[in-house]
Amino acid sequence: MAPASNKAARRLLLTACTISFVCFFGSYMRIPIVPLLATSLGADTAEVGMINGAFMLVAGVLSIPAGLVSDRLGRRLPLLGGLTLLSCSSFLLFWSQTPLQMGLIYLLFGMGLSAFSPTLMSYVADFTPPESLGRAYGLYTMALYGGMTLGPAAGGFVSTGLGLRSVFLVAGALILAMFFVAWIFLPANPPAHHEGERPPVIPELLGLMRNRRLIACLAATVGGCIGFGMFVTFMPLYIRSQGMGTWQVGTVFATQALANALSRLPSGRLYDRIKDKSMLVTCGLAIFALALIVFEFCGSLIPLVVVAALMGISMGVAFTVIGALIADVVPRSLRGLAMGCYNTCVYAGMMISSVGLGHVIRAWGFKTGFLVSGVAVGAVMVMFRGLYLRK
Repeated sequence: MAPASNKAARRLLLTACTISFVCFFGSYMRIPIVPLLATSLGADTAEVGMINGAFMLVAGVLSIPAGLVSDRLGRRLPLLGGLTLLSCSSFLLFWSQTPLQMGLIYLLFGMGLSAFSPTLMSYVADFTPPESLGRAYGLYTMALYGGMTLGPAAGGFVSTGLGLRSVFLVAGALILAMFFVAWIFLPANPPAHHEGERPPVIPELLGLMRNRRLIACLAATVGGCIGFGMFVTFMPLYIRSQGMGTWQVGTVFATQALANALSRLPSGRLYDRIKDKSMLVTCGLAIFALALIVFEFCGSLIPLVVVAALMGISMGVAFTVIGALIADVVPRSLRGLAMGCYNTCVYAGMMISSVGLGHVIRAWGFKTGFLVSGVAVGAVMVMFRGLYLRK
């Protein structure tokens, strides 16, 4: 699918952003509700962790084959299939009666997200003119992150007024509506053109792994998500350990999320205007690493909010540019596969952080955890710079 004209590209980008926002909004409405429902059905904390861990594992493992399918069969089939699974998983959660059933249904959620997310990211690159790629990814990721940010709050509000299970019906209906939006308004683009017989999957994937700039972007993704996993998983516990309550936790997280979302569109515009685009990733990861280390010295709300805002801006810059660079440094015929690798790296980094840093914090405390995560992000920043600039 060749890049569309400017007017058509803007219309398709707006459609993709709408689908992304609503789907992630609906999906993340369920995030705070699933643990509550699971415990009400008799699950303990370990079982709640297993439910979420199963979702992340499936989403990470299947993102690469889902991206490959979108390259070979076109974007439409995995996109609509992913939306179907996301919607069905919500409706099935409404009728779930045991923690085991919830865990099995969450596997469908992971499958749906693995098909939906890399495919729609590839779709955006397919119809966007190269000179507007940064701005397009800035707007798209802002919509995505906006849905992720507002969804949990909306889920809490709906559950308060209508009950826990009603959240799943609302979420499923929203995602189902986006299925019809995608079906009607997104064109059925053909599979990526390839001269002659398509090569086998394994050699194609190995060939992609020889793309040094792609490897640099994937390494930066894993490292950045290790740092983000530290924030998401353990920051609430750290804030509680400093004698603060739930509203302070919400304030810190809302500040980070807002700064992250609002920084993405300016980052995309800057991407389109500067020559050395990798410098944006380098600077973003450097500030991100510094913010993680500085967290260990923040014992009250105001310093935490300031550093969280700095961290959000740095993440918005780094991850917007990483997504655009991946679309830029791989051929169209391998773009879906590359985006699948990107999504796998996101979940891998989060899982490494949750498992590894949990042991570090238990043994040596939160301050060491922040220090280790900051050093890890800084090391990945150096690795990214070396790989990306190496000829």
